[in-house]
Amino acid sequence: MLDADLIKDEPATWRLNQPLVYQSDVAGQTFTVPAGFVTDLASTPRIPVVYEIAGGVANMASVVHDFLYTAHPVTRDIADAVLREASIATGVPAWKADLMYEGVRLFGATHWSRIDG
Repeated sequence: MLDADLIKDEPATWRLNQPLVYQSDVAGQTFTVPAGFVTDLASTPRIPVVYEIAGGVANMASVVHDFLYTAHPVTRDIADAVLREASIATGVPAWKADLMYEGVRLFGATHWSRIDG
């Protein structure tokens, strides 16, 4: 299930008000994002066409993805696959989930590496 309360924290971030639990078939495990986790949701470029297609969708899936990129309980490729899976599970059309997946595969490495230090 992907349903949790988000509270606006800063101009570009949100804070999870309660734990968010997601059971992933792709990863073969359950992830619990703790209450208080801070996220920027989907880091969609503000390029008009890109943002129009993928901006503001899959918020709960994006919270899980941000958590996976922060905690590293799985490899980056699995974390990105979980984003796609969770997006579809929350009603995002497969073609949009595919675009989001391709975006994080192409541009997410710097965020993953930055967290590794």
